[in-house]
Amino acid sequence: MHLIVGLGNPTKQYEGTRHNVGFETIDRIAAENQIRVEEKKHKALYGSGYIEGEKVILAKPQTFMNLSGESVRELSDYYKIPAENIIVIYDDISLDVGQLRIREKGSAGGHNGIKNIILHLGTEVFPRIKVGVGEKPKGWDLADYVLGRYSAEDRKIIDEAQKEAAEAVKMMVMDDVRGAMNRYNTKKKA
Repeated sequence: MHLIVGLGNPTKQYEGTRHNVGFETIDRIAAENQIRVEEKKHKALYGSGYIEGEKVILAKPQTFMNLSGESVRELSDYYKIPAENIIVIYDDISLDVGQLRIREKGSAGGHNGIKNIILHLGTEVFPRIKVGVGEKPKGWDLADYVLGRYSAEDRKIIDEAQKEAAEAVKMMVMDDVRGAMNRYNTKKKA
């Protein structure tokens, strides 16, 4: 069984923001696999179903980004899912818009949601899919940037990236993280 977590912030005010790319990707995965992400428990909206014949739990923590680890830990403990079977999808400002970076493990890299997950799981060893939202412009406050919305052009690129992230998840639940890395970690052509 795999737990697939998309990071973001709850409430309508944050819908469509760069920081919510994880939530949006979970919504896409849910729609493609007929999984209803509606149950409210473990500090998350979540649902269960199957991807490529493998049982999965899709989750969107409702704790706000910086406390995501609380929900991830509760879900992990309840369903007895080891960290190596938890896939986390989130935004990354160090990657170009729409660029994916898949990793088997690693540090938080300054991302507070990941930092909190590492704290609560007690390990950095869990796969993740970073979705590039672009570097913040000079003079911008980081919070204002990640809580801002995409341009029309960037929105199209992000939609394509979410489609690719959903495809990568399929490979990852089939225990082909390396294959997903080889396929999706390539630099996008401008």
